[in-house]
Amino acid sequence: MTDVVPPQVRSRMMAAVKCKNTKPEMVIRSGLHALGFRYKLHDSRLPGKPDLVLPKYRGVILVNGCFWHMHECQLFKLPSTRKEFWREKLERNRQRDLRNIDRLLASGWRVMVVWECALKGPRRGAKDTILGECVHWLLSDVEFASLEGR
Repeated sequence: MTDVVPPQVRSRMMAAVKCKNTKPEMVIRSGLHALGFRYKLHDSRLPGKPDLVLPKYRGVILVNGCFWHMHECQLFKLPSTRKEFWREKLERNRQRDLRNIDRLLASGWRVMVVWECALKGPRRGAKDTILGECVHWLLSDVEFASLEGR
């Protein structure tokens, strides 16, 4: 199946996809802020510019979209057109994520990944439950955690 829009239009559409301040990110940010947690946003001094940086807890929280980060869940579906292009692009994203997480851990940061499917879709958790798990992780000594749809 061919694309229904010209390449220039598709390029403009894809460039408009947000990578910061996404709805799932805003849910986590506003929820943690309401609970009294303070953080820095997208700190460019750290590998991958994590979404939330909580220096007091030596923790970073990454809020990842299931499509762009190639999460193996019910929300991810490889596009039916240009499959090889998308597979390679998304796999590069996944490899970059793993490298950034390794670099963060190696430099003494703790890392939590909150997947979009934890907050959206048929297997999502309750917002308060997800925030509670984030708080529990922040107050623990656990180095790495991942929250995804149930």
